[in-house]
Parts: sequence; C-alpha cells; structure tokens
Amino acid sequence: MKKRMHVRLFMLLFYLIFTVTALPITAKADTGPKPSVRIQFKNMGDDLCYGTLLSKEKRTGPARVWDGTARNEQLYDLDRNIWKAFVDYKDPDGYYFLQRGWTVSETGEIAWTYYPPEDFKILLYYPETGTFVSSGSYGRYAFDTYYTVDMEGVRIGSVEYNEGLSTNERINAYRSYNYRKELLSLAVRILLTIAIEMVVGLLFGFRQKKQLQILALVNITTQLLLNLLLNIIHYNAGPLAFITSYVFFEIIVFALEAGLYCRFLKRVSPKKENGDFVLYSFIANSASFWVGYYLATVLPGIF
Repeated sequence: MKKRMHVRLFMLLFYLIFTVTALPITAKADTGPKPSVRIQFKNMGDDLCYGTLLSKEKRTGPARVWDGTARNEQLYDLDRNIWKAFVDYKDPDGYYFLQRGWTVSETGEIAWTYYPPEDFKILLYYPETGTFVSSGSYGRYAFDTYYTVDMEGVRIGSVEYNEGLSTNERINAYRSYNYRKELLSLAVRILLTIAIEMVVGLLFGFRQKKQLQILALVNITTQLLLNLLLNIIHYNAGPLAFITSYVFFEIIVFALEAGLYCRFLKRVSPKKENGDFVLYSFIANSASFWVGYYLATVLPGIF
C-alpha cells in the first residue's frame, strides 16, 4: 500500500514539474509587458491638437531630452515644426519634453506604452494658434495607469508659451482605471475555478452532502485568497507577473488543499486513502489552472 502511494506521489511530482515547465514563459532582458500610461480626452473639439507627457526626469527608457545634436533627434511621427515647438517649451516647474508626441485631436488619447515617465505633466499644443495648455503633475498609480481629461469648458490659450500672457490655469485629469472590469474578472475566475473543482470532486466519487460541503468550503476559501492576491499583483506589476505568480501560487494551493482534504475530507470518506485526496487536489487544480490559462489567451479582457 505504501509503495503504491509513493508511486502516486512520484507521478504527481513529475506531472507538476511538467505542468510548470511546459508553460511558454521566457525570461530574457527587456521581454514581457511594460508599464503604460494612457490619457484619454473627452470633448476635444475640432482644432488640430498635439499632446505629450512632460517628465520630471530627463530620460525614461529610450525616450530622452534632446541634447541639441542631430544624432539624438527623435521625431517619430511628429512634424519637425511640432517637435520643435515642444522642444522650445519651457515648463515653469522644470519638467522635460522627451521627444514623444501624439495627434490627440485624431486619436483622442496619449498612449505611452513603453517606459512612460513615473512623474509627469500633460501638455497640449494647438499649432494653429501657437497655444500650449498644461496640467499639474501626476504619477503612475498602477502597472497600466489610466487618466481622463474632460476638455469641456477649457479655454484654449489659458496657458500660453508667452509667459506674459499666461494665466497659469491648468487642465485637470482624473484617474479612470476600470475597477469594475477587474472585479468582474475576479468573480468569473473564482466561480469558474470552484465549478471545475466541484465537478472533478463528483467524478472522484465525492457525492455525499458533508463531502461536498468540505470541498466547497476549502475551494471558496483558497480561491478567494488566491485570486485576490493575483488581482493585486496584476494591478501593481502587470500580466507577466500575474502569470508567473499564478503558477507559483497554484502549487501552494495544491499542497494546502491536499493537506486539508487528508485531514478533514478523510473523516467523512472512510473508504478513501490519503493518496486519493492528493490526486484529487492535483487533478482539480491542474484542470482549473489550464482552463483558466486557456481562457486568458482567448478572453484577455476577462482574465
């Protein structure tokens, strides 16, 4: 009997290692998702407008302040005249233009998705009137940071490049992270995981009321803790950290649930051995993990 259990545990360890190493996760320099800052604009109007984020630091990632040499000019999609206007702008608080710009009258947003500045100001430029409009300072508050600016009522020209005409009025941005979507994602993951593990429990012959109550209680507790922790990680560190943490914490959950089943589920399942509870925990968690991982690839908006 003990030999049989040792064989089962060895097979579990083998499949566990295979499950982890089979994941398409690589660790290379500068791979994986990067933090982002998105500024969305409402009620922009019809005037041609360009926007950028001024940085408190002179460099972030490949973006940097122009040093006056042709070699380090970074125009990207900006017209040279627009780029030069941003270069010549002098922020009263010493923030820097890092040679990134967007035609916000067309896109409706500034989307800095590769090494955005940590501390920044929003600066808009209207070339038809030579007018600049700026905001106060803001910062990244999540891995994917979202702000919204409502331009309704903003007097274009309220902040001018000409200091003598400036009234120092600023546009205001407010945080617009989609917490409702995150809560929906959390609820769906928890409910789906519990449903899968309960179905696997039925297949293992756990059909008595007390058995199902123990399975439900253990799964609800562990999945709430697991998914709340994963959501916090995703919010602060992004999707790659979410996936790698998902693998690590699933192993912990598997071991924890197996121990709880061996102690409590065994009391109401006299015909079952410890190896059965360990095997159930492994298969149930593996099934829920792979289903969740697959859905995360086809429904990234939910998972």
